[in-house]
Amino acid sequence: MAKEKILIVDDEPDILEFLTYNLEKEGFDVVQASNGADGLAAAKKHKPDLIVLDIMMPEMDGVELCRQLRTTPGFENVLIAFLTAREEDYSQIAALDVGGDDYITKPIRPRVFISRINALLRRQTRSGKEEDSSNQIKVGNLIIDLEQFLVFKDEQAIELAKKEFELLNLLVSKPGKVFTREEIFNKVWGADVIVGNRTIDVHIRKVREKIGDGYIKTIKGIGYKFEF
Repeated sequence: MAKEKILIVDDEPDILEFLTYNLEKEGFDVVQASNGADGLAAAKKHKPDLIVLDIMMPEMDGVELCRQLRTTPGFENVLIAFLTAREEDYSQIAALDVGGDDYITKPIRPRVFISRINALLRRQTRSGKEEDSSNQIKVGNLIIDLEQFLVFKDEQAIELAKKEFELLNLLVSKPGKVFTREEIFNKVWGADVIVGNRTIDVHIRKVREKIGDGYIKTIKGIGYKFEF
């Protein structure tokens, strides 16, 4: 059985060589690009199952590349992991906010890196198996289209970033249920992904700005729930 194809986009030749060696040793098919513009072209050409992006790159940084990929047909659900030496909260939030699925910091330990890649791929597989046969969820005056990654409010289309969409989809799946912060982290970002404490709050704020303040209620000290 063929292994998944992984695209690595990084401007450091040593990192490209190091990651390629460790991924190919595990049986993955690896494609390389050394800057954001070439990474975008390589993604469109090779259609990888997972993309590893450095944040700081010439011509187009990883955040902008991820933003462009998420608006390109066929790349709405492709796994994207950011790779960077920067550990500031703001860069982490920016990376996840544009649709990143994970955030891996340098220096990289091979076993940890491979473990994170495998965890992402397993989560994607589980998500595919568990997906409801229905392509739309209707709640009040909202329609959530699972194929188009769009939300319609009173027939007006609203575009959400990937994680915003997944967060709303989770809350809407059980209206009235209080989802703890830990549940949200695990279901939207995955237990293997480490994100800053403000990440959920930032995403909730952005969803509220787009669909209106009246749907998502904060339960202090616990989490959030969806009401209509």
